[in-house]
Amino acid sequence: MAMGAGLRYVSDDAPGIRRLRCGRGFRYVHANGKPVVQAATLERIRSLAIPPAYRDVWICAAPDGHLQATGRDARGRKQYRYHPDWTRRRSADKFAHLVEFGTALPHLRRQVRADLRLPGLPREKVLALVIAVMGRTLARVGNDAYARGNGSYGLTTLRNRHLGRCAGGGLLLEFTGKSGRRQRHAIDDPQLVRLLRRCQELPGQSLFQYVDAQGTAVPIDSGDINHYLRQAMGGAFSAKDFRTWGGTAAAAFELARYAADPAAAATVERQVMDAVAAVLGNTTAVCRRAYVDPCVFDAWHAGALEPLRTLRGARARESAVLRILRAHHRNGKGAGRTR
Repeated sequence: MAMGAGLRYVSDDAPGIRRLRCGRGFRYVHANGKPVVQAATLERIRSLAIPPAYRDVWICAAPDGHLQATGRDARGRKQYRYHPDWTRRRSADKFAHLVEFGTALPHLRRQVRADLRLPGLPREKVLALVIAVMGRTLARVGNDAYARGNGSYGLTTLRNRHLGRCAGGGLLLEFTGKSGRRQRHAIDDPQLVRLLRRCQELPGQSLFQYVDAQGTAVPIDSGDINHYLRQAMGGAFSAKDFRTWGGTAAAAFELARYAADPAAAATVERQVMDAVAAVLGNTTAVCRRAYVDPCVFDAWHAGALEPLRTLRGARARESAVLRILRAHHRNGKGAGRTR
């Protein structure tokens, strides 16, 4: 992808420019210790807007490196600054990648169904359970640093206290997600309800744990989930792809309720993005930028979403969305719309 964007692929393991504190500001030195004095290089560094609080800052020596800078924030998390051309290309490729995800989704579901039938609570079965819940809720996968640092949770960091009962014998996942947004997800599938209760009965505070060969309950993490996805789907997929797929499909289903009308486009788009934001637990701005393929709006304008109105069944509607995405990306339309 870096070469396709006219850039070179680089790593922060390579020698680069260092940022050093100097009075109330900073100075910059090359790997050989010589100060950076070139005006163009200093301007490039300023344009990266690296926060003053970042430590261990590395800056790419080359202006055409796909990765321009890295650093550690106040919580110790590694942060990245990419070349603008890389960011634009990656955004376009992200939605093209969504077609591959949708194509591989049936393979994943077959693997999940098989693993959910395994005896006991082995690792593969609990990973399959998390992915089954993710597919129904589109909840984030979770990150230990966020759970420890600001009390926000995702599926892999949920505690037993986050699972409660609701009417009709189902279960309710209720927790604080990213950005302090309250998340509530009802689970009524009998198989998932039964397995969630078994997980909750294991010793320890973590909800999703598997039982290893020694009989010890071991918590899973986001890396386990992403590895399972890659193995089952045969590609470089991650848990975030679930949310992008779910957001795009939700937008397509919602758009299909409206007849294509250029005069009403702005109003319809706003209502659709509000609906998607409610499903994903995000702001409309984030959903528009990161979780909805722009080509569904092109498809709506072209009248290509009308068949979704009469389809019944989640799988049939999903297959129709995949056909629409595949057709638009094949024709080079997927990343062409600016909103």
